[in-house]
Amino acid sequence: MNALVVGTVLKPQGIRGEIKIKPFTDSAETFRSFKRVFLDGEEYKLLSVRTGDGFVYAALRGVPDCNAAELLRGKEVTVPREDAPVLPEGSYYIADLLGSEIVTETGERLGTLTDITQAGTDVYTMSEGGREILFPAAKGVIVNVDVENKKITVNGKRFSEVAVL
Repeated sequence: MNALVVGTVLKPQGIRGEIKIKPFTDSAETFRSFKRVFLDGEEYKLLSVRTGDGFVYAALRGVPDCNAAELLRGKEVTVPREDAPVLPEGSYYIADLLGSEIVTETGERLGTLTDITQAGTDVYTMSEGGREILFPAAKGVIVNVDVENKKITVNGKRFSEVAVL
């Protein structure tokens, strides 16, 4: 199965087996389109999905209470790529971007993308030499995204103006 990581289970939510998920999708609402998810390769049917504050709250078949939900804490949530909605041009799944090399237009390597914080303008976190650098994924900063080769090209001048150490 060509799987796409769409989130991480944060914790149980309530006593009825619901789980709280940090989504790796542009919108938590994307989870409403999934019929099933996989955790550690095991398939779970989604019984209900609700969203709030950028998180997903899901009830899964076979997870009847908070004790069962607790066993899922920290697990990656995946879906078969063919079940995932096709994204519009210029949009990407976070899982496809994580681990990408960040380079300038002149080819200077800046670091590796380690996290994306979703906001009005997403904030990318890259790591290099043991330190983290944050920068907005704003127009003019990111020049090109090459998902296949895991490479994100940034405008060096603009990047140096907005990057936060």
